[in-house]
Amino acid sequence: MQLAIDRQRLNAILALGVPIIGGMLSQSLLNLVDTAMVGALGGHALAGVGIGSYANFMVVALVIGLSAGVQTLVARRRGEGRHHEAALPLNGGLLLALLLCLPLTLIAHQGASGLVGLISDAPEVTAAAVPYFEYRTLAILAVGLNVCFRGYWNGINRSLVYLRILVVTHLLNVALSYVLIFGAFGYAGLGAPGAGLGTSLALWVGAILCALMTARNARQNGFLRRMPAIDEIAGMLRLSLPVSLQQLMFAISVTMLFWIIARIGTDELAIAHVLIHLALFLILPAVGLGMAATTLVSQALGRRQPEQACQWGWDIVKLATLVLMTLSVPLVLFPEAILGVFIRDPALIERAVLPLQLTCLAICLDTAAIVFTQALLGAGANRTVMAVTSLGQWGFYLPLAWLVGPYLGGGLLGIWLVQLLHRALSSVVFSYIWARRSWIHIKI
Repeated sequence: MQLAIDRQRLNAILALGVPIIGGMLSQSLLNLVDTAMVGALGGHALAGVGIGSYANFMVVALVIGLSAGVQTLVARRRGEGRHHEAALPLNGGLLLALLLCLPLTLIAHQGASGLVGLISDAPEVTAAAVPYFEYRTLAILAVGLNVCFRGYWNGINRSLVYLRILVVTHLLNVALSYVLIFGAFGYAGLGAPGAGLGTSLALWVGAILCALMTARNARQNGFLRRMPAIDEIAGMLRLSLPVSLQQLMFAISVTMLFWIIARIGTDELAIAHVLIHLALFLILPAVGLGMAATTLVSQALGRRQPEQACQWGWDIVKLATLVLMTLSVPLVLFPEAILGVFIRDPALIERAVLPLQLTCLAICLDTAAIVFTQALLGAGANRTVMAVTSLGQWGFYLPLAWLVGPYLGGGLLGIWLVQLLHRALSSVVFSYIWARRSWIHIKI
């Protein structure tokens, strides 16, 4: 494997990947802004919003897989030259989103207290977490619609369209969250739960903008003209369901991780919330490049070019590694300054420095796993991705995190060392799966 990337291939990766990265970074920056704003209200509010966020992630994980299903099928149709049918998978995805999200919204809203209580029973924390989560459930359908639109625009190599809508959505979110948290113009503000309401309102605006933009530009590709056949919808479910289950298992594992950390203390829970958001800021460029791999691999396989598909994966791993190493440098060199934006207590900042530096190292080691999981989705190896990631999280990481953290007294630092080992091993496993190339024979 050569270390250099051909310039033409690099340009193709950047043209598709940079707008996806921009969109994902804007989402991460939004979470960081919300975290910074809520951090001003104190540790209990910060921990409450963290728990509410991950409870919400656990619910919406059930529909996130629709994005991968839509993107893979749209890209495959494009690779096969069937441009007039490129939007049919989007039509099917939107229908599935509607059927899944409406009952899910009702169930999640009614069960908010019970779900949050599974993670933490501290009254000061749940007082912020429950109403925050209740507000977030109002936008579950908006999330389902948005991920379908994202899959379509990424699948036709026009990810910049979705990025523009995201930028508008997130700017609106910042403004709404600030007003709803702190109040303005005579309005008293809701405190920490206001961040949840602001996010939900902005997500609905984003879904409406996506629908309008797609109706304007994708009618010739079949958007809302007819539904795909039943067997095509079933095929989308086969692609989407393993991804949604994988995301659900990951979301539950993050929630379980918070439960484990809560056994150590509330201060550790607040620190972990900040560290995980910073980790998401670092990791999303690699996920964005991996989503570019989903499209490029699927299109290459649609053109019956398996060698090209394989090379896309290795090229994107090399580029993503360089990007993550570059982004990690300021967090490693100036951890106190960065942590001080989100945490006001100097003692907590001091305790968070080394785990933050370990986070940077772990994510750099995890690059291959991040990219190849997305690339394998483009090949249709969704069940393989689900099986390997779920086994790693539930069979290795979480049991060891509980053993090292609260049971043996290793604390938050011990858990983060286990995370470092888990991420490194994940990259080794997924690199081996990609190198075997058994995925090139999958039919979708």
